[in-house]
Amino acid sequence: MAAKDAQNQKNKGLPGFLPRAVDPDQSLQVSSSNPRNQVWQPGLSPPSRFLPTVSVPPGLEYLSQLDLIIIHQQVELLGMILGTETSNKYEIKNGLGQRIYFAVEESICFNRTFCSTLRSCALRITDNSGREVITVHRPLRCNSCWCPCYLQELEIQAPPGTIVGYVAQKWDPFQPKFTIQDANKEDILKIVGPCATCGCFGDVDFEVKTINEKLTIGKISKYWSGFVNNVFTNADNFGVHIPADLDVTVKAAMIGACFLFDFMFFEHSLAGL
Repeated sequence: MAAKDAQNQKNKGLPGFLPRAVDPDQSLQVSSSNPRNQVWQPGLSPPSRFLPTVSVPPGLEYLSQLDLIIIHQQVELLGMILGTETSNKYEIKNGLGQRIYFAVEESICFNRTFCSTLRSCALRITDNSGREVITVHRPLRCNSCWCPCYLQELEIQAPPGTIVGYVAQKWDPFQPKFTIQDANKEDILKIVGPCATCGCFGDVDFEVKTINEKLTIGKISKYWSGFVNNVFTNADNFGVHIPADLDVTVKAAMIGACFLFDFMFFEHSLAGL
């Protein structure tokens, strides 16, 4: 009887997960007592009742079950000293501060110099083994409300070569508005920013809403990092707060949206004021 009860308890699985599910904490393997100094070494990705029935794109299993994604732009000392615009680099971390991805901008010097924040570029996102798992393409487009037919757009590929979504700017005379779209350019979610993105001594929040804007499901925040950092460096920090059960391809699009916001609103060293 005791053996039968033990078997029944095993079949019930963990509370809040599917039967026979793996404890999510067991899929994170760190080699030190201080997880913030580690990269994320994934084990088996825990199953979830919320994951799509189709297979998860390789590399995006890192995003499953995450409800907080932190994006930290690395400080480019050479650019600060020479006063030139260098390619952006970002660390992408989970809520424990463990790095899960590394992103590098790929663009030509001419575009960075003369097109500045409107430049066309590609951001190549690799995991901790060096495998490229996400590619973000940004074409040269306008961001003025006077040119509503040629506003900003990003294309998200995961894996590289396979389009999984878009981030598209929508015309609005008062607030920055964007939509997250699937591979067929069907609207999934909407992102609504504040009327002023200067972020004077505080965080700047872009709310993630349903298409009708009646329900807020998350937010993308540009964190205020202090007067010295925000004025004298161009390193920005973002936090993506989203439901853990959100489709991983939508989470990948949210990461792309952070890059777009960084280019559009916070690229220069004084943009945080």
